[in-house]
Amino acid sequence: MSRYLSERHARLEAYTPGEQPKDRRYIKLNTNESPFPPSPGVQAAVSEEVGRLQLYSDPLCRDLNRKAAEVYGVGEDHILMTNGSDEILQFAFMAFGDESRPFAFPDLTYGFYSVFADLHGIPYTRVPLREDLGICVEDYDGHHGPIVIANPNAPTGRLLPPDAIDYLVRTHRDAPVIIDEAYIDFGGESAIPLVDRYDNLLVTRTFSKSFSMAGARLGFGIAQPTLIRDLDLMKYSTNPYNVNRMTMAAGVAALRDIDYYRENCRRIMKTRERVAKQLRTMGFFVTDSMANFLFVRHGQVGGEALYHALRARGILVRHFDTPAIRDFNRITVGSDDEMNALLKAITEVLDDKGYPIKENV
Repeated sequence: MSRYLSERHARLEAYTPGEQPKDRRYIKLNTNESPFPPSPGVQAAVSEEVGRLQLYSDPLCRDLNRKAAEVYGVGEDHILMTNGSDEILQFAFMAFGDESRPFAFPDLTYGFYSVFADLHGIPYTRVPLREDLGICVEDYDGHHGPIVIANPNAPTGRLLPPDAIDYLVRTHRDAPVIIDEAYIDFGGESAIPLVDRYDNLLVTRTFSKSFSMAGARLGFGIAQPTLIRDLDLMKYSTNPYNVNRMTMAAGVAALRDIDYYRENCRRIMKTRERVAKQLRTMGFFVTDSMANFLFVRHGQVGGEALYHALRARGILVRHFDTPAIRDFNRITVGSDDEMNALLKAITEVLDDKGYPIKENV
């Protein structure tokens, strides 16, 4: 780091994204990308928009807001489009937290929450998960600042039901509650219907997972207009043209083609359940994930050892060097062929280490 970096920022621990190596061809099951390409409509819309790149994008995202409002059953003034859901999450930290209003979030969750808090000098409380790696909303009783919950949670994949979200929002009316629904389309029930009831609820979504647009960087938030205006203030104080023209066109087309993406989600869910069942027969503990990934731990092979063994065989999974989950790996649900290759590789690793499995895969 240079001698010019401020002392406060020099102490930051930045978010570490999943590795994107270029040394060989890998089966990438480490960053929760979709195994399916964008719909043909999205690809055509992006190609058409290339010829207009000399023009700024619409800072109001009117066409995209209009289509999203139609799909999600809310008013256009209830939506804010952003450069990935990370951006709206950062806007929420900027808008709602300060030294007198600390955030609270689970101790094992999306790593960017603590990064955003540290970046903006916001104190925070990490609330421990229960022994089953689940979130208990009653554990947040008594906290008087903003709360952010990933539902389903990452990296565990565990899901809170709508009544638990309702309890959390209803019992914390003095501060915003942010529900990060990056993975909700893989079997969960969204909290969006609660927005009309509670003016302190912000639901954030992304096109990166279920809409096959991780490379496009598009997310959005849904809340009552008063909260949206607070977040708009952050947007227009940083980057009014935060969503580019091609991404905006892709988003509109994706929402038009939503049946294509819903079918892809069903396919991913079916593969998730098949692979989870097979991993359990191989001696793995597998959480009841409702996301597009599996969170797994083997009883005899450590998480880091399995990660390296799979990497050597050309398969990337995500390993977290955090003491509480060091024995786990997070595995993206890829295509059936990719998951069959994963199961074959794991079988080889277990055979090499002399751990027989219960049945062949």
